[in-house]
Amino acid sequence: MNGNFVVHGATVFIPSGWKASVSVRVKNGRIAEIGKIAPKRAEAVVDAHGCFLTPGLIDAHTHAGIGGEGEAQPSKDVNETTDPFTPHLRSLDAINPDDLSFRDARANGVTTIAVFPGSANVFGGSGCAVNTVGRSVEEMLVSENVGLKAAFGENPKGVYGPNRQTPATRLGIGGVFREKLYRAKQVLGKKKPPEDIRFAALEPLLKRRVPLRAHAHRANDILTAVRVAEEFELKLVIEHATEGHKIADILAEKRIPCCVGPLLWARSKEELRNRSVTTPAVLAGAGVLVSIITDFPVTPFELLAGAAALTCRGGLNEEDALRMVTCNPAKVLGIDGDTGSIEKGKRADLALFRGHPFDLTMSAAATWIAGRKVHSGEIF
Repeated sequence: MNGNFVVHGATVFIPSGWKASVSVRVKNGRIAEIGKIAPKRAEAVVDAHGCFLTPGLIDAHTHAGIGGEGEAQPSKDVNETTDPFTPHLRSLDAINPDDLSFRDARANGVTTIAVFPGSANVFGGSGCAVNTVGRSVEEMLVSENVGLKAAFGENPKGVYGPNRQTPATRLGIGGVFREKLYRAKQVLGKKKPPEDIRFAALEPLLKRRVPLRAHAHRANDILTAVRVAEEFELKLVIEHATEGHKIADILAEKRIPCCVGPLLWARSKEELRNRSVTTPAVLAGAGVLVSIITDFPVTPFELLAGAAALTCRGGLNEEDALRMVTCNPAKVLGIDGDTGSIEKGKRADLALFRGHPFDLTMSAAATWIAGRKVHSGEIF
């Protein structure tokens, strides 16, 4: 099809919601027209009657390509557990484009993901946004830096405390944050470029070019992240937000987005004891921008749409739930001008399902990235 085709007669998820019997024309890899379209002679046509067409699904928080899917522990590159202060690390340097997770993502309509270092360190490093197809990271790359990963709560304590290193407590986590950010402001305030690359890596954060992507489950840890971000005037996104429902009004007032999840796993640690499928609905109801995440490999990409569907049990309508895995994460990642919704001029990142995408018996019949078909089910 080479980026030029018509998806004909589908039920299409446009920004205002579902619209039946609609066609989408793709030209040169971008959406050229949406509506009642008569395909032109010799124009490639996908007969999508009875199918559902959505924007390519987006997962705003994963560890895909660095977690060694189906491989032994030594191949896993998620956490550099030698130092709690590693803001200079970049997830893109560890991504393996041949990782099986990218194939699984495409097969389930997932076209764009954010890949972050893990949450062992107080400052873990920067994350990037990539398409789920490509021979190299350079071919996959959508945005080189979508935020600096940080962690509050039990994870840094559990890694460094047993070795009698700081941070061994929540006190220590807050102290490391303030110490390093304070020092970075001093170093970056000088005319001479910083000699320590770790402090140079904090410059985009301190200049508000990228957000702090703060791993925090408990309400008190979320509020510590908010407190530190306000002290240093940082942009902030909360990752997981397991107890976000307890402080939804505060997060809404401060306009702090939340990437909620993973929802499809057990309460495997103390911080998850208040995990609830109602959290996304409570946050969204208060006015928070909410995205649903898999935290892959915690939850496989086959269940990203399923996790969004589960939020309907918690009180969301299905259209708002679908926005949490399309346009909302695109906004969080700063790529919504180019993808995340089916609109004229945007990149043709599309997922076609034989049934409703929230039906777990359905896989993607076809997936396109920039108009290129990257997955095809047996009937297409």
